[in-house]
Amino acid sequence: MAARSRRGATLTNVILILGGTREGRELGQALDRLGVAHVVSLAGRTTDPLVPRSVRVGGFGGPEGLAEYLAEHQVTTVVDATHPFAATMTENAAAACGELGVRLIRVDRPGWQDHPDADAWHWVADHGEAATTVASLGERRVLLTVGRQHSLAYAPVLGRHAVVARAAEPPDGPLPAPWRLVLARGPFGLDDERRLFAEHGIDCLVTKDAGGSATEAKLTVAREVGAAVVIIRRPPLPGGMEVVPDVAAALALLSP
Repeated sequence: MAARSRRGATLTNVILILGGTREGRELGQALDRLGVAHVVSLAGRTTDPLVPRSVRVGGFGGPEGLAEYLAEHQVTTVVDATHPFAATMTENAAAACGELGVRLIRVDRPGWQDHPDADAWHWVADHGEAATTVASLGERRVLLTVGRQHSLAYAPVLGRHAVVARAAEPPDGPLPAPWRLVLARGPFGLDDERRLFAEHGIDCLVTKDAGGSATEAKLTVAREVGAAVVIIRRPPLPGGMEVVPDVAAALALLSP
């Protein structure tokens, strides 16, 4: 795999993967096997990430810092395999790649908008609307699966509700007294979710439209027990990128 710089010199194709997801990990592993030069970049929010060997950890310093990194390391292709809700990183990648003329591929796993139960869910724009929607449903036992960064944002509205907050790592502050923290990292199977819903009497699920199969079982169990589902829509993608649904499609684009 090779590319030409703006001055016409032939460069070895260096790929930067913006990771932190299963797709980013799998793509890095595939490129390892193929012997393709690449780096997987992680934000550093998870203390024990599961990653291939070529890794950098930490932010870039906005689109300007990312552009400097791309130029310094002669990156010819960026693959944005971040979470569907990592909107700031995706916007920064679009800006930096657009400025330098670097190819940008976005691995965007399909969301749950076509799920058989989607029409019965409460679709909302953001976490604030999600919290007020739950409150409007009356006294509920809530399973909150929005990640550690956003869990505490629900406390002002749902602080007196019975909430089970599930995240891979603890939030950065204390939970309200009625809440319970469950530390777990997917994938979650149907039996796992059935036990969790039954143990805590869950009758309302709050989640993001993350898509994929790793955390989809909770939606099935919500239907089984008749729980309300409040789901946050994905932020829109910026332009200037090639969008593919999975790692196989990204690898096909990266082939010479």
